Amino acid sequence: MKIVITDWSTVSGGDLNYDALQKFGEVQVYDLTTYEETPARIADADIVLCNKTRLDRSNLQNANNLKYIGLFATGYNNIDTEYCRERGIAVCNAPSYSTDSVAQLTFAMILELANRVRDYRNLVDRGDWIKSRTFSYFPIPLMELKGKTVGIIGFGSIGAKVAEIALAFGMNVLAFNRSPKSARGVTFTDLKTLLQSSDIVSLHCPLNRDSENLINAETIALMKDGAYLINTARGAVVDENAAAAALNSGKLAGMGTDVLQTEPMREDCPLYRAKNCVITPHIAWAGLETRQRLMGIVEDNIAAFLDGKTKNNVAE
Repeated sequence: MKIVITDWSTVSGGDLNYDALQKFGEVQVYDLTTYEETPARIADADIVLCNKTRLDRSNLQNANNLKYIGLFATGYNNIDTEYCRERGIAVCNAPSYSTDSVAQLTFAMILELANRVRDYRNLVDRGDWIKSRTFSYFPIPLMELKGKTVGIIGFGSIGAKVAEIALAFGMNVLAFNRSPKSARGVTFTDLKTLLQSSDIVSLHCPLNRDSENLINAETIALMKDGAYLINTARGAVVDENAAAAALNSGKLAGMGTDVLQTEPMREDCPLYRAKNCVITPHIAWAGLETRQRLMGIVEDNIAAFLDGKTKNNVAE
C-alpha cells in the first residue's frame, strides 16, 4: 500500500508528525504539490492524502492504483467527486474536527469589531491615553453585543456552535439553512429576512454553486446600514469587490474574514486596504489541538476504509 501526502506543509509547521500513518503502508510525503506535478507524484499511489491540492479528472486519470483520497479538511471543493464516483474512488473528508476552533475565531472577530481592541491598543501605544484629560478615553465607537441580532448563514455544526455562544452573550439569533433545522433559542428564517434583520451576518455555509458569491452587491444592499459581516466559511462565498465597496462607503461598518477568494492573499485583493476590515490568514482551524484532532480523524477514516467500513465518503 503506497500512501502519498501531497501538501504536508499545509497541515504541520513541524509540530505534527505522520508516524501513525506508516502502519498502513509506505508513506511518501511532499511539502507542496503543484497542479502540474500532481500526476507524476500520485501515479502509483493507492491512497492520496491532501488538504488543498486540486485533484480532477485530468490529473487523476492515470493514477490507476488509486482507491482512496483522504482530506485534511472538511471542505472538498478541490476534489472532482463526480469523476471519483465514476472510478469508485472513495473521497473521505474530516467533518466537525474544527467546530470549536472556527466558532472561537468567529467570535474573536465579532468581539474585535465590537470592542476594537487592536485600534485601542494602537492608540495607547502611540501615547494618546497619556495625553488624555480624563481617566477613560474612548474616541472610537464601541458596541455591546447583548440584544443585538446575529444572522447565521449555514447551520451545520459550526453554525450551531456560533449560535450557542451568541445566546450566551444575550444576542438574538437568526439562521438560514438550505435544509430544515431547529435549535433552541434560534429563529430560522429566509435569507432575505435574515439579511434585513441582522446587526451581524456570519457565514458558515459550504462553497458550492448555490453559495458562490452569495454575498454580493444585491445581498449587501439588503443588509442594515452599519451591519457587520463575518466570513469563516470560504472566500468565494463573498464578492470581494462588493464587500470592499460597502466597507469603504460605510454601508458595512466592519468585516472580519479568515478566508479569501485567492489564498495566499494577493496584493491587489480588494479587501486588503478596505476600511474596518480585519483579515486573518486562514487560521481558524490551525490550533495545535484542532490539527491533532484532524490527524486522528484522517487515521480513523483510512482504518475504516481498509476494514471495508468506509465512512465520511463524500463521493458515494
